[in-house]
Amino acid sequence: MPSERLSCLLAATLCAVSFACEEQPSPGAPSPTGPSAPQSARTVGSAPAPRRTDALPFRDPSRPLPERIADLVGRLSIDEKIAQLVHDTPAIPRLGIPAYNWWNEALHGVARHGRATVFPQAIGLAATFDEALVREVATVISDEARAKFNAARKLSNHGRYAGLTFWSPNINIFRDPRWGRGQETYGEDPFLTSRLGVAFVQGLQGDHAKILKTAACAKHFAVHSGPEGLRHEFDVRPSQKDLHETYLPAFEALVREAHVEGVMSAYNRVYGEPASGSALLLQDILRKEWKFTGYVVSDCWALVDFHEHHRVTKTSAQSAAKALLAGVNLDCGNTYPDLRTALADELVTETQIDRALSTLLRTRFRLGLFDPATPYDGLLPDIVGSEEHARVARRAAAASLVLLKNAKATLPLSKQIKRLSLLGPYAADGYVLLGNYFGHSARLVTLVEGVTSKVDAGTTLEFCHAFLSDRTNPNSIDWTTYSAQESDAIIVTLGLSGLIEGEEGAAIASPHQGDRINLDLPPNQLEYLKKLRRAGNRPIIAVVFGGGALALGEVAALSDAVLLSWYPGQEGGAAIADVLFGDAAPSGRLPLTFPNSVEELPAFEDYAMAGRGYRYAETKPLYPFGFGLSFTKVSYEKVELSARRIAAGSPIRATVMVKNTGAVSVDEVVQLYLTDLEASVRVPRASLVGFRRVPIRPGQSQRVEFEVPATAMQVVTDTGERRLEPGTFRLTAGGASPGLRAEELGSPKPAMVEFEVSDSGG
Repeated sequence: MPSERLSCLLAATLCAVSFACEEQPSPGAPSPTGPSAPQSARTVGSAPAPRRTDALPFRDPSRPLPERIADLVGRLSIDEKIAQLVHDTPAIPRLGIPAYNWWNEALHGVARHGRATVFPQAIGLAATFDEALVREVATVISDEARAKFNAARKLSNHGRYAGLTFWSPNINIFRDPRWGRGQETYGEDPFLTSRLGVAFVQGLQGDHAKILKTAACAKHFAVHSGPEGLRHEFDVRPSQKDLHETYLPAFEALVREAHVEGVMSAYNRVYGEPASGSALLLQDILRKEWKFTGYVVSDCWALVDFHEHHRVTKTSAQSAAKALLAGVNLDCGNTYPDLRTALADELVTETQIDRALSTLLRTRFRLGLFDPATPYDGLLPDIVGSEEHARVARRAAAASLVLLKNAKATLPLSKQIKRLSLLGPYAADGYVLLGNYFGHSARLVTLVEGVTSKVDAGTTLEFCHAFLSDRTNPNSIDWTTYSAQESDAIIVTLGLSGLIEGEEGAAIASPHQGDRINLDLPPNQLEYLKKLRRAGNRPIIAVVFGGGALALGEVAALSDAVLLSWYPGQEGGAAIADVLFGDAAPSGRLPLTFPNSVEELPAFEDYAMAGRGYRYAETKPLYPFGFGLSFTKVSYEKVELSARRIAAGSPIRATVMVKNTGAVSVDEVVQLYLTDLEASVRVPRASLVGFRRVPIRPGQSQRVEFEVPATAMQVVTDTGERRLEPGTFRLTAGGASPGLRAEELGSPKPAMVEFEVSDSGG
């Protein structure tokens, strides 16, 4: 694991689309920068700069942090204070303080700031079910972030995306597969999202006792997952049970366990109040209950929505006051300058402004931005986009790939195959590797490059687009379909790209502001696959790209093998080829349920969890949560418990025996699910409570140990209260979420055991 080591990889790639903002202003909102000079050049105050500022108390790292913060705040005028509460903070020359822009992104690599390593999109990282790997990825990202920051300072580049405060990860629950931004999340499950989110934050922030390597930010707080077209105006009112059982746990884990430095509030309303002005969310839950001490930033231009869309205020000054009093420290936008008016109108006090600013400055001090030196100053630009970091990206991409079908052992392919056809719009497409919120790599390994590097020099490899990604070919003449039948196998690329699904203004080919109205592939893709199958019986391997669930029933019926590739990052083509040709065994698992069709889903606007995901859906899915095949057979032999009867409030330890009964080594993702069989309230059918990725050689058995905490056995009532109840529980260990569908698809038969929770204990 690179950890604090130096190395990395990335550089220039395609497309201004990557600069579709997090988050773009609502329609009609003022320009982020306006007609004036670049924000990084702004200054506040005209007093001449003193010759020395390093002797001032706020510059002294040996002093207590509260003292340093108070000293700096005490030196600022009210105008300077207010200016420091906006994301593009101006320089203060008289104190030797350069400009700083808080807006930076690092969803799956340092984003929108030039050269960097591009890892698999977040949903692909989730498919690895691997906390250690996700932390390793985030450690590489933070190494590169510091190296790039050090280089940017030498260029006097203090603009957007050049700082150390990263507005990542996105830990919203991917509750509906139509949401275009679901690709940015870790899927539908609160536990998986919590564990991977904690690992990502730990990797970003580092483990130095005093100085943050970078500052991570949990977003979007809270209950935010589309539709994109309504995000500036809709009011979501989840039940208290769903709020506390599904939508809040990941945020709580990142605050309490990972000590995430920032939290970004959402655009939408929650129970009638804008999330960025919600005392319930930002004060009662975040600050008082969870004891959060970091900074809160509004989603970008979310405060404009207060008066323009939510209509809970009438003026910008009122919106600024409402957000400040609710607990927003930083305005990503241009509303907080109107705090000057709010102050004059006695809507806020200077003391309240000081309090918000002090919390905000704490983050900058913890990053070492006012120190003469930091432990990370030695991280140099040569690690950015390095070979070592490329290897991490390739390993992560390979671990993310999910094998959905492999009839008659179609895969792996032989490298000595005589003739191979590679078809479809994404085989030579670098953009499909990226998803959204990406950096720029000097090496984007497309699938045609990956496959070409694998096959024998004597292999005839034919590559052709064959069909367009999203519309019918205008040319009716087609040589490719029948030529492909002369091959020994056909690889066909299908699916979506970041042009079709994503954020409100970024997915420029989407007619639904980045969302989807169904789960279907573009019709022409399916029609071509049917045509290809009608033409002959050569083995067809479908390589499917996308950021969420797709209705792949017909694709599976028409194909001999189906490999789900997500948006796999810069090394995607190499990683896919590794799996196709057996240099890596497929081991990714689905971090969300794949329904058969959109008709099985509740209304998109409905935030109730009833009928959603593996925990509450009543219908049999196309592919269940946690599912994924391998090139070998695995058996779950038994589950042993530390006790069959425990006292309420006690944890229970489970040992799972797993055996590789096949002939190929495998990384098996062992999953543990808990079911409350006697709850007094509605509970999930099953809940993920543990997972481990374990390597198992052919014929070998592995003992995998889990400890299930007492909190996992709590029920959440209709009032949102958590409580422990005595009764019977079941633990299920297997390769997918419980249910017959996984076994029908080839997942191993799970092992189950029941135990009792008693008021009096064992």
